[in-house]
Amino acid sequence: MAVLPSFADRTDFHSAERGFVGTTSDQVIKDAQGRVVWDFAAYAFLDGECPDTVHPSLWRQSRLTAKHGLYRVAEGVYQVRGFDLSNVTFIEGRHGVVVVDPLLSTECAAAALALYREHRGGRPVTAVVHTHSHADHFGGVRGVHDGSADVPVVAPAGFLEHAVAENVYAGTAMNRRAIFMYGAELAKGPAGQVGAGLGQTTSTGTISLIEPTLTVTETGQEEVLDGVRFVFQLTPGTEAPAEMNFHLPERRALCMAENATHTLHNVLTLRGAQVRDPRVWARYLTEAVQLFAGDSDVLFASHHWPTWSTAALTEFLTHQRDLYAYLHDQTLRLLNQGYTGTEIAELIELPPALEGAWHARGYYGSVSHNVKAIYQRYLGWFDGNPAHLWELPPEESARKHVEFMGGAEAVLVKARAAVEAGELRWAAQVLDYVVFADPGDTDARELLAEVYDRLGHGSENGTWRNFYLQGAVELRGHKPVNTLDSASPDVMAALSTDQLFDSLAIRVNGPRAWDTRLSIDWNLTDLKEEFRLSLANGVLTRSRAHNGTPPDLALTLTKPQLLGLLATGSLDGIQAEGDRGALGTLLGLLDEGDRDFDIVTP
Repeated sequence: MAVLPSFADRTDFHSAERGFVGTTSDQVIKDAQGRVVWDFAAYAFLDGECPDTVHPSLWRQSRLTAKHGLYRVAEGVYQVRGFDLSNVTFIEGRHGVVVVDPLLSTECAAAALALYREHRGGRPVTAVVHTHSHADHFGGVRGVHDGSADVPVVAPAGFLEHAVAENVYAGTAMNRRAIFMYGAELAKGPAGQVGAGLGQTTSTGTISLIEPTLTVTETGQEEVLDGVRFVFQLTPGTEAPAEMNFHLPERRALCMAENATHTLHNVLTLRGAQVRDPRVWARYLTEAVQLFAGDSDVLFASHHWPTWSTAALTEFLTHQRDLYAYLHDQTLRLLNQGYTGTEIAELIELPPALEGAWHARGYYGSVSHNVKAIYQRYLGWFDGNPAHLWELPPEESARKHVEFMGGAEAVLVKARAAVEAGELRWAAQVLDYVVFADPGDTDARELLAEVYDRLGHGSENGTWRNFYLQGAVELRGHKPVNTLDSASPDVMAALSTDQLFDSLAIRVNGPRAWDTRLSIDWNLTDLKEEFRLSLANGVLTRSRAHNGTPPDLALTLTKPQLLGLLATGSLDGIQAEGDRGALGTLLGLLDEGDRDFDIVTP
């Protein structure tokens, strides 16, 4: 039988409140146009008793993550928490302050820095450290960094490549799904969005990026930033493709980035990403214990609250390590016995020591979808059953399922009976067929929305709750406009020329381009790079060498001009030789992503 944590255990609340210095009196953070990008007051309802529309465990977690303000973590180490999905850390140095992970939005980062300075004085920012390549840890950098070359920006190897690629290549689809995952557009309240497990939600301000000037390339690398000694541990392929932890020996403080937080994290995030490697993740946590735990009095991270004392943080890290290792090893054991990912997700239970630890609960990741991700990492989407090899696409499959089951009216009768019997998972599955077979069936849409409401209200996982409740909102006809643009000008400017041309290649409408043949040479004078782009068979390829044949068009320009050209399609100010129409032909064959594509309807 599963061992549940005790609600009488108040350790996390004491830890989350320890070191509190003060918070802002403002109710909201706004952007330059006056638009609200973060609302502190929205979660005031969490001060009340847990209602029956929220899982008690998730209510507890949300009460913890909603706490906001400036907190002292160690001598000269402060965090601002609750100003965004993530935390920002301020490490005081000889002349100023080193800022670690400046949130998702510039507006929130600037507000956090202002709160720190209100209590600790007007210290200048002397360095910025990005622990990893996810936007909620670098997007606010221009809110704390004025772009001065005298202020170093430190990041792990591979940071820039992964930071910009994730936000551009599949950024449109990820941003749409992120609306479901974080619930930022849902009404805040006991029947709506109460949090996302890792934090409350994502801010909706301006995402920025400054290219790192100092790269961490190996574990054990030491850097002195404003007189403070940092010892880094490189952890690629864990929670992010490029990530690092660091230790502050003189402060006896250990930063675990996002590799160890107070929740089971994602092996595959529901917004979409590359599947992470829990085997490597566990090994790096073991290494962190061996390298740093014995010399640390406090552990802090880029989310949640610190863990104090050498013994407590060592146990925390070893439990977190065992969590990812157990899921990895047991999934492999069972898949080698022939079980599929879906079956394994129903079979695996955590050991009592992990099941009974609050920080191992599935508020953000879950045992269910992490197991399926591990299966996917090793065996892919196909479970080996030939019936699943070439299934009909969703709409056609839905129509035939509904027909087989006696038509929509008969399915609705049976689905209502399933709902009354508490068989919500099954009701959701069959009602989804009816909606995809006929998205205009308002009775089916409303019943499915009610099922999603109930599934969401019963979910311990914050992101599952948000997915269900956002699905219900959209079934009822209230689809939000996607305002988040992770491919901001800073992000686009940080793309290498290879990545820029990759971003064009994935937008080529292949069928429309089948019969088009063209080539364009690009001479980038500021980078001293030359490329030839060739379009044939619906594929845009690039090379740095060619056989001497002349291109249809040759362009001589700088990278800023290239960015301007891709944004506007204009050749103004650019030296062009040959057929200028070739550029228009190429640009005319590019598709724009749909920022607001349907998810719960066809």
